[in-house]
Amino acid sequence: MSLDNISRFDRIIAILIQLQSKQIIRAKDLADRFDVSLRTIYRDIRTLEASGVPINSEAGIGYSIVEGYRLPPIMFTKEEAGSFVAAEKLMEKFTDKSLGAHHQSAMFKIKSVLKGKEKAWIDALEKHIHIDPKENVFNENLPDAMSILFESIAKNTQVRIDYQALNSESPTNRSIEPVGLFNENDFWYVYAYCHIRSDYRQFRTDRMLSIIGSNIGFEQLHPPLSELRTAFEPKIESLTEVVILVDKSVTRFIKGARKQYGFISEKDLGDVVEMTFKTRFIENGFSRWYLMFSDYASIVKPAEFKERIKSLLTESLSRL
Repeated sequence: MSLDNISRFDRIIAILIQLQSKQIIRAKDLADRFDVSLRTIYRDIRTLEASGVPINSEAGIGYSIVEGYRLPPIMFTKEEAGSFVAAEKLMEKFTDKSLGAHHQSAMFKIKSVLKGKEKAWIDALEKHIHIDPKENVFNENLPDAMSILFESIAKNTQVRIDYQALNSESPTNRSIEPVGLFNENDFWYVYAYCHIRSDYRQFRTDRMLSIIGSNIGFEQLHPPLSELRTAFEPKIESLTEVVILVDKSVTRFIKGARKQYGFISEKDLGDVVEMTFKTRFIENGFSRWYLMFSDYASIVKPAEFKERIKSLLTESLSRL
């Protein structure tokens, strides 16, 4: 068998797995995943049909396997099995207790179909991997917050939350239509349509004091999460450009955090690195982050950023 035939065989099996894992899948998505043409995907689908796999095809929608058709469980490689360990550790630390319990149950089922050497591989890894998040990503009093949000998004039903905003003295009760969740800077955020504000807002899950699901449907159709986040991101021309010079000796220590503060580019100038940022948080966020390494840096521009740093340092000195 030629290498091309082996490659095609692997791709067809992978397509079958994809079809079994989703209700409907588009030919374009398959073509993008396997980096082949649509014509190649059409040919592979016909090969699966000729081999007896019952596939439904709807023009403009996609492909699906006839309900009830399933192949026996597919075995995992030890590397795939090992990846479950990291996933399990992440689920333990970065989700609520309810969803973590569901994942643990699913992991038991996955482990039950593994061969002996794959089980031994997992056992050897589990005791030597630990993940510890910087912050609590959920209110400890809400053990099923993520499960409720998942159900709301899947069923298009509203939820009610008591939310403690950072700039508010007391929590507010809100009815929201969750569009999606995303994790950023070690926190989970819910992007939702808020009925109080009559607009889209994002809510940090650790600031939710209560959450209750409902059977009340969404009042409107919402665009995808990625589209909403892009639409509501501040335009780069409306942000303030900050240029700083940082000693090379410390640049590696700030690379992990600089993206969240609007990092744009850097230029090697010998002993220092010139870094350019676009930010809207000069007053507090960016300034206070800069103070962490300010003894190894200098400000090129803007002037108002220099004045803000001077002000913070003066206030700090006055408290000594």
